[in-house]
Order: sequence, then structure tokens, then C-alpha cells
Amino acid sequence: MAKKSTSATKVTSKPVYVLNGPNLNLLGLREPEIYGRTSLADIEKMVTAHAKARGVTALCLQSNHEGELVTWIQEARSMASGVIINAAAYSHTSIAIHDALAMLDIPAVEVHISNIYKREEFRHHSHVSSVVKGVICGLGVQGYTLALDAILADISK
Repeated sequence: MAKKSTSATKVTSKPVYVLNGPNLNLLGLREPEIYGRTSLADIEKMVTAHAKARGVTALCLQSNHEGELVTWIQEARSMASGVIINAAAYSHTSIAIHDALAMLDIPAVEVHISNIYKREEFRHHSHVSSVVKGVICGLGVQGYTLALDAILADISK
């Protein structure tokens, strides 16, 4: 078997942070016609298993508090290899989260379970989108695993 490259070793040395914002702790219960019946715990298990299968770890965190999300993003600068963020409603309102993400020198991907462009007009703009590598929306919970794959592809370049 071939020896892993140095860049692949770096990928596995730090976890990918998976950050979820307000009200996502109620997934599976709230508005299932929009978000489905999958719980946040189910998503975390799915992402953790997907990461493990790729030789990395995922650290899943959720908060209803903007400042806590900002703190985790700042922490990710030195502690993570990448960030997956579903800032939820804060995507459309938070300059603080935008600014924290803008300071990252690791890849970050924004995820939305629903297609924000098929929803209310105020959801059509995300302050997060301009400071992340990419945006995945409308593909349901699969967006999280797609985001992880995108981050790993970016890191292994």
C-alpha cells in the first residue's frame, strides 16, 4: 500500500468542525415539510460516519447563540482542518459570523437543508456565502456529506 502524502496526513490531524445554528436542534420536529424528519442527532451520526470512512474526524456542535458560533469559528482557525456551517437564520443576519469566517485560512462550506432561493425573499441573501469556499443548499441533509467531501478535496490539493 502506498504511503499517505504529507497533505493527506494533515487532513487527518485536525477535525472538520460541523457548526449548526439556531433552531437546528429541533430538526425532525420543526417544519418537517421544509426540513424533513431527520434529527440533528441523525445528521451528526451520518457526518461522523462519513468522516470516519474518509479517515478524518468531525466535531459536531450546535448553538442557538450567535456569539458561541463565532467563538467556535475563531477556535477552528487553529483546531480544525475545515468548517461546515449551517448558520441557519444567522446566515441572513449576522455580520459577526461573516467576519469570523472571513478570518479563516481553512476551507469552509455553507450548508442549508432547504433551498433558500425557493423560500421567503429575506432568505435569498446570505452574509456567509461571500466568505466561504462554496454553498450547498436544497439537497437536504446530504448537503453535509457533500460539504465534507468538498473540504477534503480542497485540503488534499
